[in-house]
Amino acid sequence: MPSQKVLESKKQIVANLAETLKSSVAGVLVDYKGINVADDTKLRKELREANVEYSVVKNTMLRFAAKEAGLEGWDEVLNGTTALATSKEDPIIAAKIIAKYADIVEGDAFSIKSGFMDGKVVDADTVNALAKIPAKEVLIATMLSSLNAPLSHFAVVLDQIAKKKEEEVA
Repeated sequence: MPSQKVLESKKQIVANLAETLKSSVAGVLVDYKGINVADDTKLRKELREANVEYSVVKNTMLRFAAKEAGLEGWDEVLNGTTALATSKEDPIIAAKIIAKYADIVEGDAFSIKSGFMDGKVVDADTVNALAKIPAKEVLIATMLSSLNAPLSHFAVVLDQIAKKKEEEVA
């Protein structure tokens, strides 16, 4: 039987982890068993710069925290080595960065286990699909370009008509 002090410490860890899960818009669970130190350092730096929290977690603690946060469905993936990347602001940035590193690292040494978004558990395929969504700025630029295209074409047509009229008058 663990001492009262150890038990209270573990309860606090679970409470903090549950609060992180509740306050995040999205997150990714990763099996990190084979990532080397250099790649791990680069990954952590990139995640930190994107305001994504990344930490290694104990499966048992995460299981209790997920239950407390209302995230059900991770029982089959909570085995082996597990790290959690969460974002409080951007729902796809953690998936983008983690998926990029999962592609870089050879074999199954670093792989996506699962994730969550808007309080619901999602599978690894969904996390990978989220990672392929272009950045918000790219989506906005594409939308503005598509809105601007008809006006640009209209201006070109008017210019051609004006040139043709000038040729007829001359």
